[in-house]
Amino acid sequence: MSRKIWVLDTTLRDGEQVPGAKLNVQQKLEFARQLQQLHVDMIEAGFPASSAGDFQAVQEIARTVRGGISVTALARAVKNDIDSVYESIKLAENPFIHIVLGTSNIHVEKKFSRSRDAVLEMGVEAVKYARTLLPEVQYSTEDASRSEFEYLWRTIEAVVKAGATIINIPDTVGYAVPEEFGELIRKIHERLKNLNDRVMLSVHCHNDLGMATANTLSAIKNGAEKVECTINGLGERAGNTSLEEIAMALKVRESFYQSHTDLNLKEIMRTSRLLTYLTGLDVQVNKAITGENAFAHSSGIHQDGLLKNKEVYEIMSPGDVGVESMELVLTARSGRHAFKHVMEKLGFYAGSTDEFEGLFAAFLRMADDKKEVYDHDVFALLSAARKQSGGSGHLYELESLRVVTDDEAPTATVKLKREGVSLEDTRSGDGPIDALYGTIRALTGLEIELLDYKINSMSRGKEALGRVHIRLKHQDNIYTGKAMDTDIIKASAQAFINGINAVLLDTSEKEEKAPAGE
Repeated sequence: MSRKIWVLDTTLRDGEQVPGAKLNVQQKLEFARQLQQLHVDMIEAGFPASSAGDFQAVQEIARTVRGGISVTALARAVKNDIDSVYESIKLAENPFIHIVLGTSNIHVEKKFSRSRDAVLEMGVEAVKYARTLLPEVQYSTEDASRSEFEYLWRTIEAVVKAGATIINIPDTVGYAVPEEFGELIRKIHERLKNLNDRVMLSVHCHNDLGMATANTLSAIKNGAEKVECTINGLGERAGNTSLEEIAMALKVRESFYQSHTDLNLKEIMRTSRLLTYLTGLDVQVNKAITGENAFAHSSGIHQDGLLKNKEVYEIMSPGDVGVESMELVLTARSGRHAFKHVMEKLGFYAGSTDEFEGLFAAFLRMADDKKEVYDHDVFALLSAARKQSGGSGHLYELESLRVVTDDEAPTATVKLKREGVSLEDTRSGDGPIDALYGTIRALTGLEIELLDYKINSMSRGKEALGRVHIRLKHQDNIYTGKAMDTDIIKASAQAFINGINAVLLDTSEKEEKAPAGE
């Protein structure tokens, strides 16, 4: 009999620890709603004790997400953290508190500088206190894969007796290998069921050695009932176990694992694309399940086989995860139904009939110019519309630019508008982009360091759209900016301005939340 595997998505907590992946409250809420469409069982919404902004985001998600989904947030084994988690999630349908504390020698000795018994007692007291607030408490034994087993088990036994209802075994630094990790889970599973068979056994694996998915599947095979994952494998350092890889491995090899999830698999690609849009972090093209080439075949032999029978070279259907087997090419003769189909496939929804009609009219104008319109073209059109609808007067707008390049001194003249006032300047640089960005820096007066600059082609033909994706540093914080245009210099300028606007939004948000007198 196939058993259910519970899926906790931690994209909004562990995934957001990636530099440049910081989301604002509305973006987190939008992503949480999509996780609801994906039918995850649990959402780890953040680390509320870390900042007022994270507390607010967790609170909004807890208030909004329904459908029986459990919501949790992370706490260290200290009272203030636990209080922050409780206050932020208490309005959720099924809230539970997640406490983390290390069990490996290196964590106990180097991180806490306490004895094993003292650290164990910290964990026990934290669980006891959390249970006075909520009936469900998860306890994570951080760095479990490098822990001495008998101490690890003694900790698990103590916190279960103190009231923990979920035990999570993390491979925090991606140190484990599948055979070893599977054996660890098997031993814990056997002892845990003898201790209290109502306690759920969970795993959380990192990908430092590229084995997060393999370790998680090995854990499932050996008794794990719950897995912690992120969309696209996003996460600290090399990332986490990829939700989509686990979901499809259990579907394709259900007879082997004798396990399944309750995920709505057709929402996988939509969720992946939304995350890419919100964070600006691309998925590698050959990434399993959600990569651009995951269902692409270039070899003539492969194409011939696929045309005869898809099963020759496909172990799963692209439609299973919400991918069209063939891109739909739109033209000016395409109707509203076809345009809406592509919109929804890309993760966009029109809020009203008037909004949809406006987007459709913009699409028809693009189709008249380009003749053939591809998915990336529609993505660019909808992204621009979304940005315009969310504009703010205190942000910068690009009015015009002129870049002249030669062998001596490339120059850029840029005109920006902010709060109805036009600003204009001209600067030289080592190249056209350096001149362009130097001029924008001078106009905004912000100390911005450009960390990364990347250009991708987003469509085909002579009117192809180019996408620019940049990362900026301002006062030790990392921000992203992205833009698309047929003019790559204009896209470069707009991406830089979008990054600067992200700085302004973040700064204003912090000022609004600062205590009086500061």
